[in-house]
Amino acid sequence: MSARKLPLWVDIGVLPVANVLIALLIAGLVVLAVGASPLDAVKGMIDGALGSSEGIGYMLYYTTDYIFTGLAVAVAFHAGLFNIGGEGQAYLGGLGAGLAALALDHGVSPALAIPLAIAAAAAVGALWAAIPGYLQAYRGSHIVITTIMFNFIASALMVYLMVNVLIAPGSMSPESREFTAANIPVISDILTHWGYAVDTSPLNLSFVLAIACCFVVWIVIWHTPFGYEVRAMGFNPNAAVYAGVNPKRLTVIVMCFSGALAGLVGVNEILGVHHRLLLDFAGGYGFGGIAVALMGRNHPLGIVLAALLFGILQQGGTELSFDMPQITRDMVVAIQGLVILFSGALANLPRPLLEAPFHWLARRRTPAEEA
Repeated sequence: MSARKLPLWVDIGVLPVANVLIALLIAGLVVLAVGASPLDAVKGMIDGALGSSEGIGYMLYYTTDYIFTGLAVAVAFHAGLFNIGGEGQAYLGGLGAGLAALALDHGVSPALAIPLAIAAAAAVGALWAAIPGYLQAYRGSHIVITTIMFNFIASALMVYLMVNVLIAPGSMSPESREFTAANIPVISDILTHWGYAVDTSPLNLSFVLAIACCFVVWIVIWHTPFGYEVRAMGFNPNAAVYAGVNPKRLTVIVMCFSGALAGLVGVNEILGVHHRLLLDFAGGYGFGGIAVALMGRNHPLGIVLAALLFGILQQGGTELSFDMPQITRDMVVAIQGLVILFSGALANLPRPLLEAPFHWLARRRTPAEEA
């Protein structure tokens, strides 16, 4: 073991936990400064997210979106690409899902309408991500800049379409008419039908789709020749070219894969919850997915765990702002921002402290023990 490197289990398991604890410690000082008890705040947040079937349902509903966007960032990152356009890809994925649902709302059974609407969400998200991928591969435009710009373009496009084209007749708000054929079943309704009494929540079968996507990403990235090419390009582009990889073609394909995953946010929001097209349904999940992927070390299992944490923070923070008036909704957003900060930009801040004992042990080992 190198004296300057952490063991894999510490790098993957302990370091992210240390980042979260530092963020929560600083958040606790902020809570203390406004005259509230940090321990009561933590208890209220946990109770709000995990203390009832309704809270768990909302928490898993938020987790679903974070899984989709976290996977989208991770897939691109394995190829050495930093996709910051998950917000716009989720937005356009919802547009694709909504347009398909509106078109299939008459004369098509839900068994056919739902898969087609899901496919439309993935396809439109992939198409929207393919454009920055093409510009990076064939025109030299940096993927970070183009994906950020495409977030704003997607937002402006949605505003134009909802206000001028897709708005329901007579509606005072920019939203489409409600559709019925492509509505994804709600899990609370399914459990109630099976005899389990649970509170109503927006959690729907999109959560199952998100878990299935984790398995798909795990298989594709780590157990297929395509995944080997993706990881090879991410580790060393020059060596990948020497091995026969076409980096331009692979860049576009990977961005399509990434955009399709981000586009599935629209499945959860449009098909699973709102049952109509509307503005601002993406809710910042595209940006939160960056922190989820970094905290989860770009592995599906880690992304699920990180998404659960962000789901707990979002649902628990919402309940906390009601139960403790001293802690406003803006403070909850600040706490979430601290977790994102220490999980992303400052992810390696605790590393020297964690490396110290392993460095000390490595120096004490004799040459015979090294052998």
